[in-house]
Amino acid sequence: MAERMNYIMGIIENLQKIRTGKPLIHHITNWVTIYDCANVVRATGGLPVMAHAPEEVEQMTSISSALVLNIGTLTVNLVKSMILAGKKANEKNIPVILDIVGAGATDLRTDSANEILNEVNISILKGNSSEIGTIAGVEAETRGVEAISVKGNPLEITKKLALEKNLTVVITGKEDIISNGKDIYICKNGHPMMGCFVGSGCMATSVIGTFAAVEKNYALASANALCLFGIAGELAAKSAKGPALYKTSLVDEIFNINESTIREMARLEKIG
Repeated sequence: MAERMNYIMGIIENLQKIRTGKPLIHHITNWVTIYDCANVVRATGGLPVMAHAPEEVEQMTSISSALVLNIGTLTVNLVKSMILAGKKANEKNIPVILDIVGAGATDLRTDSANEILNEVNISILKGNSSEIGTIAGVEAETRGVEAISVKGNPLEITKKLALEKNLTVVITGKEDIISNGKDIYICKNGHPMMGCFVGSGCMATSVIGTFAAVEKNYALASANALCLFGIAGELAAKSAKGPALYKTSLVDEIFNINESTIREMARLEKIG
């Protein structure tokens, strides 16, 4: 019980740091969801910026508190910008979050995800079970950007890949799994409506990036972010009648969330 309260206090304290410090979160991200990602960062308390041009990504990254990379609408030139920005973030000791949207669906996405991982020191690698399974080298099927199947235990895949790559790995799903190779967190907050509109996964990545800007234990930062996002998802479902209103309510609930709600609703566990 005491350990659980420590995790919950971590969410509350880090959220306060975000709201007070307003960290700048640089995105090179998915064109389909870029607007939603910007809004969810702002609702959390951070300041979003979306800069993709290779001529400015290094300069923008150097004044940011975290860098979020998302391969959802991928081009070869965009990968070049991601690598330029990622190397600048490494130089400045700024956390880099990589969302490998659709890895396993096409060779371009899988190869680009691996190229970025080889060229940049990624802090947090995030995807669904099949995307992470693909990068881990296990048998997996991704259809478009949706997880179809993965062979193996997601807990073991997450922990092993985190150790091999020396980073934090996040698998999102009905229950979110987060591991840095040593600690494993399980977040059980969330609602099925989160899968009924396009963009919830990208928005979650942006919230992870915002928490990573203030919490250098990146596994804990990811767990904090997903717990907060999941709580907001549960609250939004109480009033929204469909996916469009639900997305709006989700952002509003993040903006309005408070300490007592987090204490009451957080369902976050840590296993050895």
